[in-house]
Amino acid sequence: MSAQAATAPPRSLTARGWFPALLGLALAIALAFLVLPVVAIFTHSSPSSLISSLNDPASTDALRLSIETSAIAVAVIVLVGTPSAYLLATREFPAKQLVVTLVELPLVLPPAVAGIGLLASFGPGGFLGPALRNAGIPLTLNTAAVVVALIFVAAPFYLRQGQAAFAALDSSWLEASRTLGAGEAKTFARVAVPAATPGLAAGLALAWGRALGEFGATLMFAGSFRGITQTAPLAIYGEFATDFDGALALSAILVAVSGALLLTVKFLVGSGAFGGAAR
Repeated sequence: MSAQAATAPPRSLTARGWFPALLGLALAIALAFLVLPVVAIFTHSSPSSLISSLNDPASTDALRLSIETSAIAVAVIVLVGTPSAYLLATREFPAKQLVVTLVELPLVLPPAVAGIGLLASFGPGGFLGPALRNAGIPLTLNTAAVVVALIFVAAPFYLRQGQAAFAALDSSWLEASRTLGAGEAKTFARVAVPAATPGLAAGLALAWGRALGEFGATLMFAGSFRGITQTAPLAIYGEFATDFDGALALSAILVAVSGALLLTVKFLVGSGAFGGAAR
């Protein structure tokens, strides 16, 4: 019995041999599948194509419109979504799970369904269409419609991440703030938001990236008119059939902008630029 125990390899050493290798193989497969299409965009786009794309007025108009409308959409999402996420994370109320499900529902809606829903709500024949038209606020086939579409598809990303960030806070911090005489609003602004800022920043990056890449709902609800509603994804689709190299070049620029956004947020979070007030 003792001889067998002496010669048998420890169980941990055996597991250490194949399981980490399996994990590494799974990661390698995932990376190859996810990174290859992105790499292919840049390898098929020569520097001259990128430069010519930047000099193309249609491409620059589309990029400008994408950045402007997505920035406006994200600003609205942060202003409305931050207190909404705080409420969902820190309060219990009847039908809360139903509310959370409804808030997250746009995450799983097909883009065409999102566009149809926006038309049925805010279009000329929609629920609010006549009232908006009478108030002089048409929300179809114009830049405002692009912003509405981006908010609809991107807001759940920020709300979900914001809810998780607020839920992860130590409740004793909030209680201590209230004990010291701070009201609900001051506790939210001076304690909860600074402490949750890294998570909120991650949600902002996800929402902004989603807004930059939005296509289907924007096309159906706002249309594709150069300089008015044609964002970068719509311009890429427009060039796909006639100028594939131009579509690749514009795609590479959009990937670079989205990647720079994500890396900037990650750098700021990692460097401690966010959440300094919480420490």
